[in-house]
Formats: sequence, C-alpha cells, structure tokens
Amino acid sequence: MTSDAILPDAAPTNWVDRYAPAPLRPWLKLGRFDRPAGIWLLMLPGWQGLALAAAEKGHWPDPILLALFFLGAALMRAAGCAYNDIVDRDIDAKVTRTALRPIPAGQISVKQAWAFVIGCCLAAFLILITLPLTAILLGFASLALVAAYPFMKRITWWPQAWLGLTFNWGALLGYAAATGSVSVSAGLLYAGGLFWTLGYDTIYAVQDIEDDALAGVKSSARRLGAAAPRAVLGFYAAAFALAMAAAWIGQLGPLFLPPAALYAVHLSRQAARLKLDDPARALALFKSNSWAGLLLFVALVAGMWRPVL
Repeated sequence: MTSDAILPDAAPTNWVDRYAPAPLRPWLKLGRFDRPAGIWLLMLPGWQGLALAAAEKGHWPDPILLALFFLGAALMRAAGCAYNDIVDRDIDAKVTRTALRPIPAGQISVKQAWAFVIGCCLAAFLILITLPLTAILLGFASLALVAAYPFMKRITWWPQAWLGLTFNWGALLGYAAATGSVSVSAGLLYAGGLFWTLGYDTIYAVQDIEDDALAGVKSSARRLGAAAPRAVLGFYAAAFALAMAAAWIGQLGPLFLPPAALYAVHLSRQAARLKLDDPARALALFKSNSWAGLLLFVALVAGMWRPVL
C-alpha cells in the first residue's frame, strides 16, 4: 500500500490528500488531521465549559482560553488516535474502514507512532501548565480515561460510553480553567456531553457492525441492533435535559433557549434519519455533530444576557 492510499472513512477531497507533501501524509493521517470532525468533538465540550463559566458571571468566554483549548484538543486528539491505532493495529487490519490506516498499512512503525504520541502530549502539557491548578489536575486525571479507552471494545458492549467520559472531560476542564474550580452546573454539562457522545458514537459504530462482528469487537451499535435509532433518540433526550439542567443551575438567561431548541431539533433529526443499512448516511450524521455541539456552545454564550428587572 502506498502513502497516498485514501482511508475509506475520509473524504477523497480532504486537505491532506490534496495539499500535504507525500512524506507528511501518513503522519497527518495517524493524527486524523484529514478528518477534523474529531478535533471539533473533543474541543467543543471544553469551549462549552468555558462558555458556561463565563455566562454564569455575565461575560464573554476568554478568547485566549478558547484558542488554547482548540490547540490542546488538536494535539490530544492526535495523540489519542495514534495511541488507539497502536493498541488496535491487529484489529484495524481486519476492518475494511481501518485497514489502510498508517500502522496496519505499514507506513509508520509502532516505535515511530509512540514518538508521535509523546511529542503531541509534551506540546499539550505546555498548554496545560498555563492553567489553574484544578484544571492541571483534571488534565492529568484525563490520561487514565484515554489510556483505558482502546481496551473497552474488548471488555464491554458500551465503549461509546467510555468515549463519552473521555471526550467530554473538557467540559470540567474548561470550567476549571475559567474559574479555578468545578461546580454542579459543570458536572451536569459533563453528564449531558456523555450522553451526546454515546449517541453520536453509536451512529459512528453503525458503519462497522458487520466487520466488528467478524473481528470480535464490541460496540453499542452491535448490542442495540435494530433498536439503535430509538436508543440514540433516548441518549440525545438525556443530553438535552442535562444541558437544560446545567443552564438552570447556572442561572443562565432566557436567550439560552432558542439555540438550545435548535440543538434539540438537530439531535432528534439525526436519530430519525439513522438507518442501519446505510453506513454512508451514518458517517454524515456523525460528522454533523460538530454543528450540534456548536449550537450548544452558542446557547451557553447567549445565556450570559439576563433581563434587567
């Protein structure tokens, strides 16, 4: 296989295949930079935590912190993807969608991938130490979730729930970065994010139901089967309810509600359109969650305005 091989779940027109120098393409694909949706999905909970903390105090989120969380999410998502590929290299070789990833395709060695992981983590560490102590401790605590995630598909039908715990840790981290502490409202936002991820990653897993069964890999999509669309709707309903509870506890203003309603509509439409026999649609629905998360971020920012009595 050549370094120009296009991953089945990456758009043929992605910027890496179109513009990146050939020697860099395997490295960029190892970090999934050809598929930026994952960066957004890791970053947005952090932005939401920053927005919630700011809204509770009646001001805009700190733009410097927003930028730092974007960079940190890009680095840690790249490190997490490479680590996941190291652990899953034998499984990936058996799954059509992942067989052309750089490690199973022989483009990058395991030792080289470890060096990539360490480099990304060190760069992210330099960002983390600029934050308050509580945020730094939360950042280190997240490593346990990241380290355990690739093994979850081997021991539980619900690795998507573990991904929810991992990917939404940024909601707590963002809130702590802005305030130096963690609140009940931040905990509710985190819990809502867990159910959001459980929903969208179940949609993502629909692509691999047949290959996962052959490889012996567990997933919520396999466990739920034909009930997956209804279950996703239930997960999304819980995500919305918990986001509303976070806004209520945080005493956000009424302008939170219109974009929050759009968030709910977006999620419900995903569940309604999900078909188990249409993996291409599942991928498109999964990618649309960048917009869903952005809608909730906008809602939280809007919640800073309160009526003057």
